[in-house]
Amino acid sequence: MTEADFWSDSQKAQNLINENNKLKETYQNFKNLADNLEELQVSYDLIVEEPDSEIQKDLELGLGKLQVNLQDYETQQLLNGKYDHLNAIFEIHPGAGGTESQDWGEMLYRMYNRYATISGFDFELIDYEIGDEAGIKSATFVLKGNNAYGLCKSEKGVHRLVRISPFNAQGKRQTSFTSVDVIPEIDESVKVDLRPEDLKVDVYRSSGAGGQHINKTSSAVRITHLPTGLVAASQQQRSQFQNRETALTMLKSKLYQLEREKKEKEMAQIKGVQLENAWGSQIRSYVFHPYNLVKDHRTNYETSDVNAVMDGKIMGFVTAYLQWNMNQNKETK
Repeated sequence: MTEADFWSDSQKAQNLINENNKLKETYQNFKNLADNLEELQVSYDLIVEEPDSEIQKDLELGLGKLQVNLQDYETQQLLNGKYDHLNAIFEIHPGAGGTESQDWGEMLYRMYNRYATISGFDFELIDYEIGDEAGIKSATFVLKGNNAYGLCKSEKGVHRLVRISPFNAQGKRQTSFTSVDVIPEIDESVKVDLRPEDLKVDVYRSSGAGGQHINKTSSAVRITHLPTGLVAASQQQRSQFQNRETALTMLKSKLYQLEREKKEKEMAQIKGVQLENAWGSQIRSYVFHPYNLVKDHRTNYETSDVNAVMDGKIMGFVTAYLQWNMNQNKETK
């Protein structure tokens, strides 16, 4: 960083600065843990020699804080993927089942909105299509913040709901499915070339979430990549130009993700490894009846507190997935 030509390539320089800052933060967090442990050890030694209720109370509080900080540190160490530091683009698509599935899609949308608030991420809505009677037909949004993709990639897959449907007059138990796709929002350091002749651009009137922000002009944009059939849409920005830029960024992220998955499959075939088809598989079940249980079928992590999960408290599932994913990667190497 002290070299004269350090800023000759501004993007490369910024990437190096970001990496350096991340390493500094990791080192400082570890040092803080070590210092806290040393202080608690001194308190413990004092109590052993001469019991003191006040010191013991402080020691117990300190141990509780240290445990929380240690868990956070361990989770951060699991976020070592190449794209983990990037923002996370979510797409929610209810499966067959009409209103019931569309309502389940909106429940998941609300869950991730709450999770963003709890985790300190910015929630940016990109596209939102309301259901015919209730719920949503689809939703696209971005969770923005450090390690957003790393902390959200566990959610990619099919989510299954079992409950007594409020839309069923006979009060029967029903099963619904909604697919959630999560991809990293690529930054300027990743180059993806798009040929204008490969793009089909459609403009339409924005409807907005819940009927809000309805435009009288055709400002919403939908871009289709003809060779692959991939689609990206944006209707939440104020102008057609802004929506077009947002849709292009999302489309580039999708194309880059598609190429990554293709290469991963090719490497798996070479190594003789059968990879999970995360998009088409059922990753998690949410059971509201006849008992309460949310279970991840990859990690076997589960909880009976379904209300907390639907309120965005899914960090237990995220951490369990990161540990499971690390072990899976070890086995495939």
